[in-house]
Amino acid sequence: MNIAIIGASGFIGSALTAEALSRGHQVTALVSRPERIEAADGLTTNKVDVLDTQALTLALAEAELVISAFSGHKEADVASYYLQGFQSILAASIKAQVPRLLVVGGAASLEYAPGQILLNSPDFPAAYLGTAQGAYQALQLLKAQNQQHWSYLSPAADIFPGGKTGRFRLGQDQLLTDTEGKSRISVADYAVAMLDEAEQNLHSNQRFCVAY
Repeated sequence: MNIAIIGASGFIGSALTAEALSRGHQVTALVSRPERIEAADGLTTNKVDVLDTQALTLALAEAELVISAFSGHKEADVASYYLQGFQSILAASIKAQVPRLLVVGGAASLEYAPGQILLNSPDFPAAYLGTAQGAYQALQLLKAQNQQHWSYLSPAADIFPGGKTGRFRLGQDQLLTDTEGKSRISVADYAVAMLDEAEQNLHSNQRFCVAY
């Protein structure tokens, strides 16, 4: 499968790229800093500004699937930048007629109690608020449109550097926790869950989540 990964050099994006390549897919890494991507068999790297919708549309022309690992966490106004970038990504994927868009989502929109999402909890970390708000708005945009088939994968509350086990649980809109009440997933196992979805298409036009 020809997979385009937006933000392929980031923390999650690099794990997605490695997992996709390990499964034999052809990967196009769409990044702002190509020098951060190491050459590999099956990998093509293109420099693209996600805010340039026309250029992004052209970059997606041959893709059978797009995975967005876009993040604006280094910007001054993270939420606004994230939303603007995601609107461009969604528009470009539609214009390029890419069959499916998979999105690296956030955990903040998951329910920790009926009707209560993490984003609105009183102790939500301020450092992650902008990214969380942007990811939440992106989910609402996906739900409101019917031009693009999509899947949105929310990680556990704690996504950490670590190897893959292939042993995890999938859920829907509720935060998953283990027997100790912790919500955790390694970035490598998150990538496994996302590439499983890329290959199996089990959550079309849905948000789902992953955790141990």
